[in-house]
Amino acid sequence: MADKEDQKSAAITIKKYANRRLYNTATSSYVTLDHLCQMVKDGLDFVVYDAKTGEDITRSVLTQIIVEEEAKGQNLLPIPFLRQLIGFYGDNMQWMVPRYLEYSMQSFARNQEQMREYFQNTLGGIFPFGGLEQMGKQNLAMFERAMRMFTPFGPHEEGAEGGAAPAPAAKPPAAADHSLDELQKRVDDLQKQIASITKTGAKNG
Repeated sequence: MADKEDQKSAAITIKKYANRRLYNTATSSYVTLDHLCQMVKDGLDFVVYDAKTGEDITRSVLTQIIVEEEAKGQNLLPIPFLRQLIGFYGDNMQWMVPRYLEYSMQSFARNQEQMREYFQNTLGGIFPFGGLEQMGKQNLAMFERAMRMFTPFGPHEEGAEGGAAPAPAAKPPAAADHSLDELQKRVDDLQKQIASITKTGAKNG
């Protein structure tokens, strides 16, 4: 039993060759992106290395899996969210986005089963919003709102005439600390909203 748990927790090494073929060193067999996608869903951790250079290319391979899934119609990433995310590349708040998204996704993952049970119990086992796809859109609206929390720190903001307002002057350290405090407050508010949904589901369950 312990051996199976160790196997599941240990990162599996995947090698990517010049011909783009992926090789699973644990099973001594070639795999596809679909296989890696299923491994992620099964909770199996893996690291992908370039077979020639030894470079860790896990991030690019995982990104490729997302692109493949989106191309199949598994639309988890709304266009406004993608635009906002792209806009943060090169922004002075770029360093904060990864940890914020990771924190938000971890929180959502912890609560998703309770939210699923809540919807099933309150609506007689029928998912709301006209099906699973629409439910996903509703859930991800939370992440779009989360990304909009960053807009007060961005350089672009629509003015009263509809044009772009000039970029604000650099903030002194005290003002920057205040901005970070305000951002943390908004993060806390978002977590309270999630907790409220969870508590409501527990009471009605």
